[in-house]
Amino acid sequence: MYITVLTLFPDMFTGPFDASIVKRAKEKGVVAISYVNMRDFAKDKHKSVDNRPYGGGAGMILRVDIVDIALQYAKSLHTNVHTHTILLDPQGTTYSQQIALQLTTYDHLILLCGHYEGVDERIRALVDEEISIGDYILTCGEIPAMVLTDSIVRLLPGTLQKKGVTTNESFSGATPLLEYPQYTTPQTYKGRSVPAILLSGHHAHIQTWKLKESQKRTKLRRSDLITEQTDP
Repeated sequence: MYITVLTLFPDMFTGPFDASIVKRAKEKGVVAISYVNMRDFAKDKHKSVDNRPYGGGAGMILRVDIVDIALQYAKSLHTNVHTHTILLDPQGTTYSQQIALQLTTYDHLILLCGHYEGVDERIRALVDEEISIGDYILTCGEIPAMVLTDSIVRLLPGTLQKKGVTTNESFSGATPLLEYPQYTTPQTYKGRSVPAILLSGHHAHIQTWKLKESQKRTKLRRSDLITEQTDP
C-alpha cells in the first residue's frame, strides 16, 4: 500500500513512523509512506497556504486552490492504482475499526491534514471521504493522520507475524466486542490469581469463557456497542 500525507509539518511524522510496527512494515515493503508539503505549492514569497474567511470569523482557513494543486500532485505519484482521498476533519465520520478494515482495500491512500481554524468549504468536494477520530478538537490533522496510518498498517497482510492477532481483538468482527481479560506470569500476584479455567488446558471451555467475558465486559464498559448491534 502507498500512503501519501498532505501536511504543513512533515517533520511531525519522523518519530511515530520510524519506530515499532510501522517502521517494520516500511522495511518489509508492506507500506510506503510519503509526504507532500502543501507550502511547496504556495504562490507567494511567504509560502502562504491560508487566509482570513470571507464574512469574518476567528482564525485562518486553508485555501482551496493550494490544496487542489497539492492533491493533484499527490495523485500523480501513483497512477493506475485504486486511490482514495481523505480529509481529516472534526465534521467527518467518526473513525472505527470497521472503517480501518475498509481502507486496507485501497492501493493508495491520500490523507489531507486540516489545520488552523478549518478548511475552505470547497475542499470537501475534492476528497472522497471525511474522517474524524473523535468528538474533540486538535490543533492540526497530523495526529489523526498518524492514528489512521498506524491502525491501517497493522491490518495489512505481512505486517504482523502472528496469525489471527488482528481478528481476535476489541472492535473486530461482525459484532464488535471488547477483548476478554488476559493474564500472564506470575500466576498469583498480591492475592489476585489467574482464573482457574485458563490453566485447565480445556480449549473449548476456555473459548466459551473468553466469549462470555468479552460480552460481559462490553455490556459493562461499552453498552453502546451492544445497542448498535440490536438496533433495527
